[in-house]
Amino acid sequence: MKRQLISNFFRLLPAGMLVLSFFFSFSIFGQTPISLQGALEIAESGSPSIQRSLLNIEQYQHNLRAERASLKSRFSLTLEPFSYSNSRIFDNQFSQWFTNTETFSRGTFQVEQPILKTGGSIGLYNTLSWRNNKTAIANLSENSNKAFSNNLYLTFNQPLFTYNRRQMALDELELNYENANLEYAIQRLTLEKTITSQFFDVYLAQLNLDIAKEELKNTSKNFEIIKMKVEANLLAKEELYQAELNFANAQLSIQDNELALANAEEMFKREIGIDLDEDIRLVTELDAQQVLVDLDRAVEYALNSRLELRQRRITIEKSFFEMERTKSMNEFRADVQLTLGIFGDNRNFGNVYESPTSNPSVGLSLNIPIWDWGERKERIQAVEVSIKSQKLELQEDEKQIRMDIRRAYRSVQTQMPRIEIARKNVENAERTYDINLERYINGDLSGIDLNQFQTQLSSKKIDLARSLINYKTQLLDLKILTLYDWEKQEPVSLALIRN
Repeated sequence: MKRQLISNFFRLLPAGMLVLSFFFSFSIFGQTPISLQGALEIAESGSPSIQRSLLNIEQYQHNLRAERASLKSRFSLTLEPFSYSNSRIFDNQFSQWFTNTETFSRGTFQVEQPILKTGGSIGLYNTLSWRNNKTAIANLSENSNKAFSNNLYLTFNQPLFTYNRRQMALDELELNYENANLEYAIQRLTLEKTITSQFFDVYLAQLNLDIAKEELKNTSKNFEIIKMKVEANLLAKEELYQAELNFANAQLSIQDNELALANAEEMFKREIGIDLDEDIRLVTELDAQQVLVDLDRAVEYALNSRLELRQRRITIEKSFFEMERTKSMNEFRADVQLTLGIFGDNRNFGNVYESPTSNPSVGLSLNIPIWDWGERKERIQAVEVSIKSQKLELQEDEKQIRMDIRRAYRSVQTQMPRIEIARKNVENAERTYDINLERYINGDLSGIDLNQFQTQLSSKKIDLARSLINYKTQLLDLKILTLYDWEKQEPVSLALIRN
């Protein structure tokens, strides 16, 4: 007896390995073959979720670079090329009016350097100006001055008794950038799970379609046999009616499975980021070999490597920054400013510093809080409660990770027996169908009963495919949970983007 196409396909496979490949149309001409690994590689650049994560990283990368650039020396030049004014002013001291006419040009060159370690800053300034000033007093006398002047000075500013705002801003941006990288890596792992799931959804949809086509082929052949027997008066017409109904149901099944395949394909194409109209075919391998998993090592790897735990710790670190900012409310603070410089003026530019004047200055300003009605204390306590809550969530996350790994481990351990049982069920269903097909051809079995055996065989084949897919996805879940590839026996490599 000639075996069904899919039955032969299953039987030709070696023990422990099932190789399943299929094509998404009646002709593969012009189609793009895509494996699971190929789909993941396409999604790396085409998936909308990955693109959003990369844009988020790029945003934080620019912010971090900008902050680092702001810590370097900043050079600037301010120019006032020309200014003229003529004003009438009353002098209260001498109780008389005078007219002041002034023309001047001025330019300031400055170099400012933030000091990251202390949160202070140092700056070098040089102001060069030319001024022509005339003052007429009550139309009786006139004073005038036309000269160049230059003011060169060095300033130092340092806040005291407060936190280093520059260092904290840099640290916070670095944590944000690291968190964006972690989110990108998590998104890639999530994408791998999503793509794998949708890939196998498409596979199962195609397998269902292939089985439906084989059922239609068998039903069509059986229909012709029954038709000839009814015409030869060897069977009752009722059997022909049932054969026609089986044939119609087989045709309808193909239509339903084609619709399901088209929907699954479009979802898959959208997720990996390719054109919905692109004609593709999927090729996949499902390895059913036993994979050894050490539960204790799995938990250890997860607690040391899980990105979500690092994200939770980053949140706690940023909460401590918030604590520092909260403590700075109504804080006791001092600011010291020291200036050293020389000033010179002369009618001739070359003699500006002929008689220089030293103009040092030092200043100390204090901010002394007296009473804030307990606002600062309450805000600090609110942040402390938030930190405690986040630490508690970190502990709960660690517990949940342990539970998830143990659950995934137990699930993986039960998959191989299920696969072996599913494989034997397929073999038994094939034998049962062949035996009952002979009975049906000989007229010892009704069309309804044969259709049940055909449905049973199709169901067992789908169950076998699902068992193999479940095993593969369970291993992937364990890989994502532990960041360890148990099939390859190596840690998962996370290609984080470095700044």
